Amino acid sequence: MAKVLVSMKIFPTGTDIDLNLLKQRIEKTLPVDSSIYKFAEEPVAFGLNALIAHVLLPEEKSGGLEEIEQGIQKINGVSQIQMVMVRRV
Repeated sequence: MAKVLVSMKIFPTGTDIDLNLLKQRIEKTLPVDSSIYKFAEEPVAFGLNALIAHVLLPEEKSGGLEEIEQGIQKINGVSQIQMVMVRRV
């Protein structure tokens, strides 16, 4: 069973958002068959850091990417999401 690795840049609403707490919230919103491969932080501007989430999900699941994106967008403290890469692994 092949997997898909999705990398998305998640922008917080401000510099006051705790990125560690945001990571925990993201992990809790993922569907059961998806998992976090790793997180990274990327400086944006003026002390604001974006969170790069690398998520593994099954290739066979249709609509899985939209489900993950919608779940993360609903998290308090998330401003916007930008897809960086989608790759089969």
